[in-house]
Amino acid sequence: MSTPVIRRILAATILLAPAGAGTPLAAQLIGVKSVPVAAGDQFLIHPSRNLGMGSVSIALEDPLLDPFTNPAKGFRLHDARLFGSPTFYSVSNGDGSGRTLPVGAVIGSENWFGALSVSLQQLQGADRNRGVIFLRDVAFVEQPLSEQSATNMYAFGMIGRKIPGSRLSIGASALYADLQALDGVDLLYALSQSIEQSGHVADLRVAMAGEGEDGARYEAMLLHHRIDMTHDVTYFDWVCCVDEQFPVPRTRTETNQDQTRTWGLHLGYDRPVGSRGWRVGGILTGNVMSHPKIPNYEIMNIPRDPGNSWAYNFGVGVSRSIGPTLFGIDVIYEPIWSNTWAEADSAIDRPNGGKLPKGAKTVENDFTFSNAILRTGIARETERWGLNLGVQVRSYRYTLEQQDNVLATRRDQDESWMEWTPSWGGTLKFPDLTIRYTGRMTTGTGRPGVAWDASVRAAADALSSFIVAPSGPLTLQEARVMTHQISVSLPIN
Repeated sequence: MSTPVIRRILAATILLAPAGAGTPLAAQLIGVKSVPVAAGDQFLIHPSRNLGMGSVSIALEDPLLDPFTNPAKGFRLHDARLFGSPTFYSVSNGDGSGRTLPVGAVIGSENWFGALSVSLQQLQGADRNRGVIFLRDVAFVEQPLSEQSATNMYAFGMIGRKIPGSRLSIGASALYADLQALDGVDLLYALSQSIEQSGHVADLRVAMAGEGEDGARYEAMLLHHRIDMTHDVTYFDWVCCVDEQFPVPRTRTETNQDQTRTWGLHLGYDRPVGSRGWRVGGILTGNVMSHPKIPNYEIMNIPRDPGNSWAYNFGVGVSRSIGPTLFGIDVIYEPIWSNTWAEADSAIDRPNGGKLPKGAKTVENDFTFSNAILRTGIARETERWGLNLGVQVRSYRYTLEQQDNVLATRRDQDESWMEWTPSWGGTLKFPDLTIRYTGRMTTGTGRPGVAWDASVRAAADALSSFIVAPSGPLTLQEARVMTHQISVSLPIN
């Protein structure tokens, strides 16, 4: 994308992707994303067999991940085992990284099944030294430790039961994350001096799953997902010049709340076709999101107050199992509607006459998304080893209709981009141990920042003895996200 186009996107954008977007959990949580910001795999915690196959899932089961995405699917657990799945990701150009160590256990018996896991995570912030200009030289302020590194903790629990005399099971799960940071948030306040993040994410699910006598599989799940984060952002303001001869810096702290409440319903069905290992299936997912508080990121130049989003996806999948070889394709369409607005803090005089009362909507933003996802992958799993290869392509397309009720103006804007995620992996199987590696790389995304321009440098050259704050246009630099996961599983008895 050209820089002018990027600036138009940044002028009126929403970044409301819930935890889990971009990870296998995104099958039930649909992200609302209006800028191609690179998001690290912060919430990629649990092991997955199909991750290296492009995350195909509609008509192909994932025996490792399924119990963590749908608690009722734990009915396929028939033993007890311990697992660990250390995961590492990094964003190119030093724009952040993360390391996560999840450990847990899954247990299955004749009637009951369950899982527990805990995870510790270290996020490394982007290398973003803030510049201040002294005369003709540039000095950089070191990042505080709280931004260089943050520690997050995750806890997950799942329990379920098979219904006696039937092929049906029910289950419930809960995930709680105590967070000191969300990936990439520091870059959305590019002109700040420091950012302190705190908050939590909670995810609750109840579900049912079953199998028919003809091999058909079905599922239904209700979920509630909450994001509650606080951003304390500190800026330097230059005040001129009451008692001092030259401008002096004053610190200012803004507190931004990031809150989203999501209710979701997910339905899935797949069945065998013929006798040669083919299966076909479909999914239907709906998310209703309310956004009581949306941060006023620097990446946006319009204030927004509450908002609402309605997101859906419809998908079909095909898979085939031929001995040790697995193959799958998913095709998913995501229509999304999102509405955000700003409210007047006091009465406002309109330039063309009249007045907007306090509490009236000053700006209204209506987004209409038409997104699509294509996944495909292949794997070969023998008794001793396994290899897999896949790719996921996500197409984002939206129209923004913005109404300025103060100036009585209206504008439309169309944007689109694509994100490519090739993936690969391998497995080594021993009698009492299984080791699995998966890697993937996402391209077509970027990281926001601030660029220095000639006007800033000229201003610095004109000064003789005092400091000015850094300034420059917001930019979106191309970025790649590289992720590696190593999972180890061994039986308890």
